[in-house]
Amino acid sequence: MTTPCPVWFLAFTRQRSRLADIIIQLEKAGLDLHAQRPHDGAGGAGIVFLDAQAPLPEVEESLAEVRRTPEANVLAVSVGPLPTPSTWALLRSGAADVFSWFDVHNPVEIITSRLRYWQELDARVADLQQRLVGRSQRWRDTLRQVVDMALSNCQVLITGESGTGKELVAKEIHRFDPRPGKRDCVVVDCTNLIPGLSGSELFGHEKGAFTNAISTRDGAVALADEGTLFLDELGELPLALQAEFLRALQEGTYKRVGSNTWRQAHFRLVSATNRDLLAEVHKGAFRQDLYYRVSGWTCHLPPLRERQEDIVPLAEHFFQQQHGIQQPVDRQVYDFLLLRDYPGNVRELQQLITRIASKHQGEGPITIGDIPRSDWPDFAQLSAPAPASDELEAGVTHLLHQGLGLKEIKDQVTEVAKEVAIRHESGNLQLAALRLRCSERILQMHRREEPKERLRLD
Repeated sequence: MTTPCPVWFLAFTRQRSRLADIIIQLEKAGLDLHAQRPHDGAGGAGIVFLDAQAPLPEVEESLAEVRRTPEANVLAVSVGPLPTPSTWALLRSGAADVFSWFDVHNPVEIITSRLRYWQELDARVADLQQRLVGRSQRWRDTLRQVVDMALSNCQVLITGESGTGKELVAKEIHRFDPRPGKRDCVVVDCTNLIPGLSGSELFGHEKGAFTNAISTRDGAVALADEGTLFLDELGELPLALQAEFLRALQEGTYKRVGSNTWRQAHFRLVSATNRDLLAEVHKGAFRQDLYYRVSGWTCHLPPLRERQEDIVPLAEHFFQQQHGIQQPVDRQVYDFLLLRDYPGNVRELQQLITRIASKHQGEGPITIGDIPRSDWPDFAQLSAPAPASDELEAGVTHLLHQGLGLKEIKDQVTEVAKEVAIRHESGNLQLAALRLRCSERILQMHRREEPKERLRLD
């Protein structure tokens, strides 16, 4: 690295002289290291130094805290031997990689190369977020995986429910693909393949190969040569064609329908499906050899219900970027959007925003009056007792059985409400305070407190 790279570090080792020597080597390599205290919160690149005697629960807790910060990348480096179970525990807690300083060749180069890659990765993810919008930790992790996949040469299988953005992700993988001189991304929707003509769609045909084949035609495989072939809803690919497509994928050769000539095509395959292909394999509806060939790297796109923190930024994006509406949006509109179910995922949210934007008139803010009547909530259902009341009653009963009084129960419920609001707003204390109708300072004080033990409403 030509310019100093700022890197924070946490030390969970008493081997101070050994740690000091390691830090000196890293600083000579161009790293600007500064010590961080546990629970202070840290963003960007960091290193956690530890050894076999380190308090693993405390290390895991610190890693989990760091992971709440966007763009945080942590490398766990042991200054001595580290048991394998500890390595896996660190990875589960959020470390991007774990290794022992004295068990690898040239550890300085390993660390600096990781940091260089993370810098490039973060820049690409930031660019990707302009089009695949979302700020939740779940979505950021997904986008990092998308960039990782794009920079590799693996075949990619994208899974997820309808409306989660599989085709958009496939096109972004092609966009970030570093192959020099790559050609186009060719899209084939397997749900639209017509029985009897699907071979022609994929492999092309010769003139006169069948009725209405009045001229020779290239198929998707030929058009994707030196580019990317995206097969949407791969699970719909007819079983009879799967063997032929497997040959084209493995050998790079295929025949047009009505031809005896083998032709060559080399492409990168990106596939998508909302089916469980492994279950289809067990049922005999999908070839096992093709499944393992297409799933070199699998990426699952989470449904919107698992990334609810992204509803507001997605809505803002659709209002502004797709409809050119720059006016403010009333908080009640966002409350409505947050409480609504989206079985159609992001696509359904996008269509809802389109209906609201179409109804909105003038220069004033977007208000609940802009929500079409057909999209109004079921007020009879909203006025009914909430199903969660039974769960709340059970939780309070549990606390009473533990001997807690009214004040203690109130304190516990308040703490849980703060945690839920902060998590719901992806750590944004200002938005969480607005949702709770309290001051931001109250939540700041909550964040600083580190109770040793917190009872839960179980």
